[in-house]
Amino acid sequence: MHDIRAIRDNPDAFERALNRRGLHGLSSQILSLDSERRARISAAETAQADQNRASKEVGAAKARGDDAEFERLRALVAEKKADVARMQAEAGDLDTQLRDLLLGLPNLPLDQVPDGADEEDNVELRRWGNPRKFDITPVEHFEIAGVKPGMDFEMGAKLSGSRFVVLKGAVARIHRALAQFMIDLHIDRHGLEETWTPVLVLEDMMLGTGQLPKFGEDSYQTREGWWLIPTAEVTLTNTVNGDLVEHASLPRRMVAHSQCFRSEAGSAGRDTTGMLRQHQFEKVEMVSITDAETGLAEHDRMTRCAEAVLEALELPYRTIVLCAGDMGAGARITHDLEVWLPGQNRYREISSVSYCGDYQARRMNARYRPEGGGKPEFVHTLNGSGLAVGRTLIAVLENGQQADGSVLLPAALHPYLGGATQLTADGTLA
Repeated sequence: MHDIRAIRDNPDAFERALNRRGLHGLSSQILSLDSERRARISAAETAQADQNRASKEVGAAKARGDDAEFERLRALVAEKKADVARMQAEAGDLDTQLRDLLLGLPNLPLDQVPDGADEEDNVELRRWGNPRKFDITPVEHFEIAGVKPGMDFEMGAKLSGSRFVVLKGAVARIHRALAQFMIDLHIDRHGLEETWTPVLVLEDMMLGTGQLPKFGEDSYQTREGWWLIPTAEVTLTNTVNGDLVEHASLPRRMVAHSQCFRSEAGSAGRDTTGMLRQHQFEKVEMVSITDAETGLAEHDRMTRCAEAVLEALELPYRTIVLCAGDMGAGARITHDLEVWLPGQNRYREISSVSYCGDYQARRMNARYRPEGGGKPEFVHTLNGSGLAVGRTLIAVLENGQQADGSVLLPAALHPYLGGATQLTADGTLA
C-alpha cells in the first residue's frame, strides 16, 4: 500500500513509477479523490462547529424567553446535525474508494529495475554450471522410465481433477528428501529460523501481503471464509501484522516448508502436462523482516541462499532481474532463478526473490521502534522461494536421466535416501 502523503508531495514521481508498470493517469485520480475526501472532512468539521455554537445559544434563547430565536436556533442545530452526518458519510465513502484504489495498486519499482513490458525484457545477471551434454535425446520428467511408476497423473485426476498428481514409492521419497535437504541447508548454513505455520488464514492476512483484493481469483477460499495460502510468504510475513517490534530484533529470518495452493487463473493451456504447474504443491519459503537501511543487502543475501540450493544439487541455473512490467505486484525488485530443464531444452523459473520495501508493512501496520527512541517506522519485508520442491524434483530427474531410463541423483541427497545414489529404470532406489 502507498503513503498518500508521499503521493501528495511528489505526484509526478509516483506517476512516472507507475508508468513503468504500464499504468497511467492514476496519480491525478488518487489526488482528486483525496481532495474531495479532505474537503468533505473540512466541511463536516465546520458544520460541527456551527452546530456546537448553535446548541450553546439554544439554551440562552430559552432562558431569555425569546421563543422565535429558540425555534430558529433549534432548527439550525437540526440542519447542521444532518449536514454533519451527510458529509461524514460522503467522506467515509470517498475514504473507502481511495483505500480500495491504493490497495489495488502495485509497488513502485526501484530505479535500478530495468524497463520493459514482459519476460522478454528481463536482464540476465549471471549463470552457474553448464548444461549437460547428453548422448541421448533428453525427455521430460514424466517420460523417464524410472519416474513413471512413481508419478501418477491419472490417479491425481481421478481424485481431484486436472493439475494434480499422486507421487508414490521412490519418487515420493526423493520429493520428501529434497524438502528436508533444503530446510536443513537454510537452517544450518544460512541461519534461518525454521517455522511451521497454518495453511488456512484469515482474509486480513491475504490482504496484508497483497494477495487481496486484486488477486483473489488466484487463490482458494473455504466456505467458512478461510483462505488457503498460495505460499508461506503469507503466514511468515504476517507474523508481524499489527506489531511494534524492537529494532534490535531485526532482521528476522524465517524459513518454512508448506503445502501451497493456487488456482492458476489465467494459465489455461500453459504447462498442462507434467508437474510444472499444479494446483497443490510444496515450497520451502524464506521471509526476512528488516529495515530500510539493510533491505537491499538482505535481498542479495536471500538470493544467494536460493542459489546455494541449486549449486548443492549440481543444477545449472541462471539469475535474472525482472523488468518493471514483469514483476509481481508487491515487489520493488525481483531476482528470478531459472533452472535448466533438458527435457524442455530451456531455463524455467524455480525461485523468485523479492524485496517489497514497506509496501506490505503499511498494509499490515507492522512497525519497529528505532534504537534510541523516535517515531516508529514501518518494517521492510522480503520473500523468496528456497526452493519450489516439485520444480526442483523435475530438475533433478531431468538433469540426472540416463539412457537406460534410470536417474543418477545428486550427492547432496544421498544421506537423505539411505545412501541410495540412483532411481533405477524400474522405479526403485539403489
